[in-house]
Amino acid sequence: MTKTITKVGNSQGVIFDAALMELAHLKPGDDVNVEVHEGGTITLTPIRPRPSKVEVSRIIKTTMKDYARTMKKLA
Repeated sequence: MTKTITKVGNSQGVIFDAALMELAHLKPGDDVNVEVHEGGTITLTPIRPRPSKVEVSRIIKTTMKDYARTMKKLA
């Protein structure tokens, strides 16, 4: 895919159309890490928050409760 650098106010930018945003699972306001590599290659990596240990624990407990009968049969 080819994009053109355009002037945005006093800066320059690349416009991501809706299809590209959907493919990358991005939405306006998401944070990305920008890296410039040797040779001038630029990579953008989405920064996705990880669930906290408390949240993971809560989900596991809920799942175990919801599927207790199935878990007993599998044991």
